[in-house]
Amino acid sequence: MAQQFLNGVFPALVTPFRNGAVDEKAFADLVERQIAGGVHGLVPVGTTGETSTLSHEEHRRVVELCVQVAAGRVPVIAGAGSNSTAEAIEFGAHAKAVGADAILAVTPYYNRPSQEGLYRHYAAINDAVALPLLVYNVPSRTAVDISNETLERLSKLPHIVGIKDATADMGRAALQRLTCGADWVMLSGDDSSMLGYLAHGGHGVISVTANVAPNACAALYNAWAAGDWAGALAWQDRLARLHKALFLDSSPAPTKFALAHLGLCDESARLPIAPCSEAVKPAILAAMAEAGATG
Repeated sequence: MAQQFLNGVFPALVTPFRNGAVDEKAFADLVERQIAGGVHGLVPVGTTGETSTLSHEEHRRVVELCVQVAAGRVPVIAGAGSNSTAEAIEFGAHAKAVGADAILAVTPYYNRPSQEGLYRHYAAINDAVALPLLVYNVPSRTAVDISNETLERLSKLPHIVGIKDATADMGRAALQRLTCGADWVMLSGDDSSMLGYLAHGGHGVISVTANVAPNACAALYNAWAAGDWAGALAWQDRLARLHKALFLDSSPAPTKFALAHLGLCDESARLPIAPCSEAVKPAILAAMAEAGATG
């Protein structure tokens, strides 16, 4: 069995800002709302958390604050990705030091390493940081795609336990489950295909939509876990338009707009992410209403 504490819905948390700085109170309140909504864990400082425009000090502080507020109630998977292996190790070591339960490391972006380079990158983190590590594969953002063959090699290392897969390729997921084994954790990185991913052997989702609708996203997973396929499909249908609406503009701008509409944080993001376009706001609000995301 895959590690049970890595099963379920894990929101890829936004990082709220106010007057240009991280809004720690709003972040803590968002964490509390997620836990109250029934999510199964938390993911600070991922792509949705605007990690690329956080300073190292801010990155470390957000991870530390998430761990403190969660206080062991749900696991924390800290973002620790970088296109510098040394920097990824530094982020991972800090996550371990402050009490995170696992780390998430995106494939190195822009420098486009070979499959052997990807293997060595993750093997180095594995050797340096004794925490469960999830590989994050999102070729649409990084311009590099880690192969199932490389993942099979990585799955044999002691701390590399699974993947966040944002390819939405169901056939790939099925083959990965066969090659990496029953203990390999498979989390979807794409809300829209979450249910299909579960059907192909996945264990949950690292979710953008859960920022806005934690109760509904958790209910979808819980219905599936209980064997209630009809119930899970009904929740998926209810959430389908919201999954799409939160990417009608550059993420996380639509998600921050939605949260600001709910009175939970300021909608500001850091450049180069511009504020959410006025043109897409009606569609976001309609999708929120359909999903029952009203508070």
